[in-house]
Amino acid sequence: MLSTASQMLLRNLADLPGPTLLVEPPLDQLASQLPASFRPQCAVYSSHLAVAERYSQAGLPCSSALKPSFAQRFASAVLFYPKSKEQLGFMLAQLEPLLAEAAEVFIVGDNKSGIKTLPKQLSNWQLSAHKLDNARHALWFVVNGKLSPAAIASQPFTATLAGIALQIHSYPGVFNHGKLDKGTALLLKHLDNIQSGRVLDFACGSGVIAAWLKAKNPALEIVASDVSTLATAATEATLAANQLSGLVLLADGLPAEPAVFQHIVSNPPFHTGQKTDYSIAEAFIRACPSRLSPGGSLTLVANNHLPYAQWLQESFGHCTILAQEAGFTIYQCIKTGA
Repeated sequence: MLSTASQMLLRNLADLPGPTLLVEPPLDQLASQLPASFRPQCAVYSSHLAVAERYSQAGLPCSSALKPSFAQRFASAVLFYPKSKEQLGFMLAQLEPLLAEAAEVFIVGDNKSGIKTLPKQLSNWQLSAHKLDNARHALWFVVNGKLSPAAIASQPFTATLAGIALQIHSYPGVFNHGKLDKGTALLLKHLDNIQSGRVLDFACGSGVIAAWLKAKNPALEIVASDVSTLATAATEATLAANQLSGLVLLADGLPAEPAVFQHIVSNPPFHTGQKTDYSIAEAFIRACPSRLSPGGSLTLVANNHLPYAQWLQESFGHCTILAQEAGFTIYQCIKTGA
């Protein structure tokens, strides 16, 4: 399947002169649908590991680094409109060093993504947008004006979490960017069972859970993982800012190594980009029993409407609700047997 934004891109390939960079494309089938005539001039930047791997497997040059670099400069770039409006400015800042003189920048997005506000947004950076196409429930804009170079730096904020003060670093587009979400704050109040062993913070975002657990109990062996390079960079910055140690891994799903954990903690995602996607959380939950040591625990927070209780019950044979508050539920499962 192709997203509406990807369909719009294919419809407007004639607008793209010379070497072209695709920036943060969605996790769909666009990599296999790009015409053979376009592939030799195309490269991809994605902070999402699964997306980057898909394009790499299709034989396209691809970078997922915080500060992407390529062997050439590009005559055009296509930015896929992000879920987080703050991320748009961050994407533009990443883009400027990669473009040739007089390069053209296009932005594409689904009508429901918020892209209709693009002209107003771009005015914040002394840029303007001209709509070139409106079809298939998507919009295609060209950006007018000169991009300004900007430092790619994490943005810190201070939060006191269950009595522990931490400096949190984040990047636009990372969960918990700029503030602590209510679900994670509730989760931290229900982790008293974690006293020793190796602990995984899955889908770590800005590293709030990993940092808080390590600060509370320095003897813990902390591992944090996420599918986003922006998230792993943010978590590394958060741990460093608080003089805390931990292993941070980029992984699509549970990391392959370490193989076993005493505890797994998560506020798992239920979106891939702008699209609701329960498959990540379901696959994570169903894989957890095989990755926990006997007596180990999985503790997670979820919005009340999400169907996690059924998956937890099926995977562990039981499921305990530790708390329900402000639209969130804290679930915990203990691995029994060998």
